[in-house]
Order: sequence, then structure tokens, then C-alpha cells
Amino acid sequence: MSTKGTSRVMLAIGASRILGLVREILLNTFLGAGRELDALIAAFRIPNLLRDLFAEGALSTAFVTTFSQKLAKEGRASAFRLASNVNTLLFIVLAAIVGVGILQADPLVRLFNPGFASVPGKLELTVELTRILFPFILFLSLAAVYMGLLNSLHHFGLPAFASAVFNFVSIGIGLLLAWWLDPQFGHRSVYGFAIGVLVGGLAQWLVMVPRAISLGYQPRWLIVWNDPGLKQVLRLLGPASIGAAAVQVNVLINGYFASYLENGSVTCLNNAFRLIQLPIGLFGVAVATVTLPHLARHAALNDTIALRDRLLVGIRQTLFLTLPAAIGLFILAEPVIASIYQYGRFTAESTTTTALALRGYAVGLVSYAAIKVVAPAFSTIDRPGIPLRISLTGIVINMTLNY
Repeated sequence: MSTKGTSRVMLAIGASRILGLVREILLNTFLGAGRELDALIAAFRIPNLLRDLFAEGALSTAFVTTFSQKLAKEGRASAFRLASNVNTLLFIVLAAIVGVGILQADPLVRLFNPGFASVPGKLELTVELTRILFPFILFLSLAAVYMGLLNSLHHFGLPAFASAVFNFVSIGIGLLLAWWLDPQFGHRSVYGFAIGVLVGGLAQWLVMVPRAISLGYQPRWLIVWNDPGLKQVLRLLGPASIGAAAVQVNVLINGYFASYLENGSVTCLNNAFRLIQLPIGLFGVAVATVTLPHLARHAALNDTIALRDRLLVGIRQTLFLTLPAAIGLFILAEPVIASIYQYGRFTAESTTTTALALRGYAVGLVSYAAIKVVAPAFSTIDRPGIPLRISLTGIVINMTLNY
């Protein structure tokens, strides 16, 4: 059953990552590695960091762990009450964060991209795009709860496919609006691509709601502060958020230093990171998505042996699938980049720069993918502090090496 679930998730995530790559190719083709695309990428980084803090990684881990345990011990009614409780609290907190983020976009952009101030108009453009993209975190966080709910009920296909919906909608709406704003795909077209990403996030959330309702979940406004399940989610969410956000924090750090380099440096770094996310998502995330509900159920039943065995299976699957990908990307970095990105305004010089970054990322590919499987396991046994400490150490090392 788990093998079938993993295959289904891998197929859906594969479709999503391919569509995501198509989106990146289109952005590089129409905008090139220059000011506009640098600004769009930088604007998306802050909501993307918050997504890892509150949504896909940390929230999914904390929610799936608690929801699965409630499901095993107390049944669906109790688990569904927890889902409504979490949804309501998330909406209130994140709506406030979105409001503050929109109002304070200027100092946030200056903090994370100080080098942009040296290029006329680049900082101002990044601020405007950040304001457009900030609500993305609200949609993705609500989507994460529905994703966790469906995964816990062993409905893996649609939640994984929802990411493909995001990419499909963001491409379609983005291209349409970009062309409408500027048929020559000049400066104004970047706003259309930003709005497309925002609408895609909304679609990713809404596509899962009908399936959850068909399984018996009735969304309602509910806050019960003394609910032990909610307290457990919040308790797990803190360490899990920081641990899960480590990758995006490192991306922000890399972007901070890259902002001082020539135009296009941020784009080249992002292109390499996007490529490395393809095998991480296709293999690491797929295996982790199917593995986590099983680990949470074994932990709830105090079946340590079954938990250990299931985790080892997940680790072996991840290593077997990602090691060849890492070797291939390292050896073939330049031709891979050229065949994917070197069209339109993306030059051969940009290909060389991106390939160099890709080789660096490829060295850590296997470890990045394995973290997706191993780190959530600590939450199921109530030891979230261990991956937290390791993540903080990794951030310090990355910052030191950047200097």
C-alpha cells in the first residue's frame, strides 16, 4: 500500500516539478537574467520563507503528527475538530502577518537585499512585487492543513497533484496577465507573473477543499484554546518551523550576498536551486509524504520497532533514488542548464554561472532529500529539538562560508 502511495505521490510531484521548471524556463526566456527577474525572485523569497515556517514543512509535520494520533486514538470527529481549530487560528494569525508584511515591505526588502539599492529602480520594483506576493503565505498555509488532513486519511494523490495545479494556474494566469500588461514582455509584464503566482496559491488550496468535505470534514470557524491537540500542534510547530525553514534561511543568506554581485546573479543562483529541488521533491518529499502518517501512527501506538523499520525503508528509498541524480547533475551541469534555460534573453555566460552553482548544490542533494524523511520522524517521538539544533548549526556554517 505504501509503495503504491509513494508511486502515486512521485507521479504527481513529478508533474508539479516539471510544470514548475516550465514556469522558470518561461520567466528566464521572457525576462532574462536581469533586473526584473532578480526582483521577482527576491520578492518571492520572504513569503517562501514564511511558507516553510508556517506551511508546507513545519505545519504539515506538526499537524499530520497530531491529527494522525487523534485519528488512531479518538476517531475522525475529534481529528476533524482539530483541523477546524488549526484552520481558524491560522487564518487569524496569518491574515495579520500578511497585513504587516504588506505595510512593512520596504524595510524587509532593504534588509534582505541591500545590494539592490545600487541599481536604479530595482529596490522599488522588489518592494512592489513583495506586496503583491505576501498573501501567498495565507493560501499555502491553509492548503497545508488540507494536505495534511488528506494524507493522514491515506488520500495522497490529490494533495500532491495540488502543487501541479499551482504551477499550471500560475503559468496560465501569469502569461495572460503579463501579455495583457505588456505585449512585448517588457518591464510591466513582471507584475502579471507575480499575480499569476498568487492566484496559483489560491487554486492549490481550493482544489483540495471538495475532497476533504466528501470525506466527512465540515470546515467551520472554531477556536478552542484548551484543546490538547491544538496545544500539541503549537508545541511541535515552534522547533519544526525553525528546522524546516533552515533551507529557506540559507537561500535568503545566499541571496543577501548575491545581491551585491552583478545583475542576474540572484537569478542564476535561483535557477540552480530550482533544478536541485526537482529530485528533492520527486524523491525526498514523495517518500516523506507517505512515510510520515505511518510513523505518527506507530508512535501513537508505541510500536517502536515498526516505527524504526518504516523509517529505515524511507531512508533507503531516498538514498537509492537521489544518489544517481546527484552524480548526474554534478557531471552534466552545464549541458543540463543550457538545454533548459539558454533561450531568449538567457545567455551562455548565465549558463556558465548557473552551472557552477548547480554543482555546489548537487553535492548536498542526497542529504537535503534525506532530511525530508528523517527530520519529521523526531516530531512523532516528541523530540523536535534535535533537528532544530542541527538546522541552526547548518545556518551558521553557511553564513560563515559565504563570508
